[in-house]
Amino acid sequence: MEKINLIATTTFGLEAVVKRELISLGFDDIKASDGKVEFTGDESTIVKANMWLRCAGRVWIKMGEFKAVTFDELFEKTKALPWGDWIPVDGKFTVVGKSVKSTLFSVSDCQAIVKKAVVEKLKQKYKVDWFDETGAEYKIQVAILKDMVTLAIDTSGSSLHKRGYRADAMTAPLKESLAAAMVQLSYWRKDRILLDPFCGSGTIPIEAALIGRNIAPGLNRKFASEEWERIDPALWKQARIDAYKAIDYDTELKIYGTDIDPEAIEVAKENAIKAGVDDCITFEVKPCEETTLMGDYGVLITNPPYGERLGELKEVENIYRALGRIMAENTTWSTYLITSMEYFEKLFGRKADAKRKLFNGRIKTDYYQFYGPRPPKKN
Repeated sequence: MEKINLIATTTFGLEAVVKRELISLGFDDIKASDGKVEFTGDESTIVKANMWLRCAGRVWIKMGEFKAVTFDELFEKTKALPWGDWIPVDGKFTVVGKSVKSTLFSVSDCQAIVKKAVVEKLKQKYKVDWFDETGAEYKIQVAILKDMVTLAIDTSGSSLHKRGYRADAMTAPLKESLAAAMVQLSYWRKDRILLDPFCGSGTIPIEAALIGRNIAPGLNRKFASEEWERIDPALWKQARIDAYKAIDYDTELKIYGTDIDPEAIEVAKENAIKAGVDDCITFEVKPCEETTLMGDYGVLITNPPYGERLGELKEVENIYRALGRIMAENTTWSTYLITSMEYFEKLFGRKADAKRKLFNGRIKTDYYQFYGPRPPKKN
């Protein structure tokens, strides 16, 4: 069987995390580059990747890659690709695009040419002159970087960070995929305490609980490729059965989320219920300054306010100082914190053991990592 070339897109800085996820899922030919990780597989790979990837944005079928500096080149090389292998005669297909540092800089023109080329290819295959486009959706992306064109079809539909549990989000929400990455980049394991003292709508604690319970992030949502003719519905059914069987109901998780905003805590509780993890997270209204570290060898993972808004800076600086004092009281704890404030370490009172540049939406941030000692081995 011919292998399908696939792309998992991701936020800059999370490529290594997504690569690690793909390796753990047993996929092959994995290659990471800026903003994406390429891999290969078959139809079942598409299903499994969508169901289980926590930190990716979308999963795309890579239809082709080539150089093009004229519209004629773009048309002919697009037309040469096997679009009919995926798009049926009634398929609905739209074209989205982006172009960076390329001769073909007009995205709208590139989209129109790709659409026309795909139509011409499908006319040849299906021997028709008109397409009603009443069937399943096949979103095509034309991405041009330095004159290299990549054409792909979106298998996911809405972004993979949309798990289906967060109907309500407070201001400045953290994407579920980034929250999951923060947890996976930490030393937290399901037998350790996890605390988020700025939990907002509960995204970090909920993502930690999904990881701790081994609940597939895509279990309770739909994907564009579920409607595709080429992918057997039995593959989706089996993937969900396998995902339900993989859930760990036995391990007791100790996850805590606190926030100064009572409304945020109520939203967090509702989101945890929707995610099916409300029984393993304790949410409480509490200002950061009153945070207490329960037990030893815990892990604090949080996305505090950044002080980006006018008038907030002094308040945020005081919060960071207070958090530094609290964490210094128990040196067995580890701290993981994301912020755009460049002098955070000075306020926190300690230099980070490691830093990783990440983007929280459009905001450039650092993920500060302060390691506590490893817990003693259990006899």
